[in-house]
Amino acid sequence: MPVTTFGAMMTTLPASQPDQTTPAETGAATPTGYDVLARICADTRKEVAQRKALLSKETLINRIRDLPAPRGFGQALKDAVLQGGYGLITEIKKASPSGGLIRPNFNPAELAKAYQLGGATCLSVLTDGPYFQGDPDHLVAARAAVSLPVLRKDFILDPWQIYESRAMGADCILLIMAALTDDEARELEETARHLDLDVLAEVHDEAELDRALALQTGLIGINNRNLKTLKTDLSTTLNIAPLLPPDRFLVAESGIRTHEDIQRLAATGVRSFLVGESLMRQQDVTRAVRELIGIDSSSPVPPIA
Repeated sequence: MPVTTFGAMMTTLPASQPDQTTPAETGAATPTGYDVLARICADTRKEVAQRKALLSKETLINRIRDLPAPRGFGQALKDAVLQGGYGLITEIKKASPSGGLIRPNFNPAELAKAYQLGGATCLSVLTDGPYFQGDPDHLVAARAAVSLPVLRKDFILDPWQIYESRAMGADCILLIMAALTDDEARELEETARHLDLDVLAEVHDEAELDRALALQTGLIGINNRNLKTLKTDLSTTLNIAPLLPPDRFLVAESGIRTHEDIQRLAATGVRSFLVGESLMRQQDVTRAVRELIGIDSSSPVPPIA
């Protein structure tokens, strides 16, 4: 698939216009004191309405018909764990509301190659523009450069976005339970399953976990970052992980910076992780991945209890 194909479909889309200048645009971190997730979702709904008016679902479906089957995202993670390793999702993002500008020298294809060389299992690519300086073409370029399955990391609120995700080549989508009602989550999951996309349902507390478990997906992400305040605490995973049924596959997300963090979580049975900012800030991304998961170290993956 040519790297510029999806971007060419969107060339008539006007630039996103959030209500105010976003931290990602200025390079500053987001101040505390308001609900960050609510603001992002409000802006996302406006942006999606613009895109839907310019690119019909029928056009996306025609594009999807020409694409190969998705790469198995969840299966890749499970296979990595079954083989005695970690299922590591490495993230490609230029900026974030909590960290501001993360990586000025940003090349999604080269980063994807470096991650794969370091031992990543899957990729996560930010496509949100106003808050993360992401773009659909970042996902297209990253996926074309490697053989790894790719998660589209964005705020999925409308079924149209799932057709868009499949059309740009995503293998998995993220559903943030804090941003969705139960009915919305079910509808979005059904759309994803119809398009053969995996779904990672993200939770931050026990109530959101209960809601996510009502979905069919086997992939549950525990986000250590509170998306309303942007505060991060690894104990979120430590507290929620024991509540997960054995038929669900857990991914720990956010706040994971060192091999010691990996070991701390692994000691409780966690075997899959999504890591972004701490890797994106490293000059040698390949080496950073290898150090994070302990390749060539004296700290083997602990056996599953």
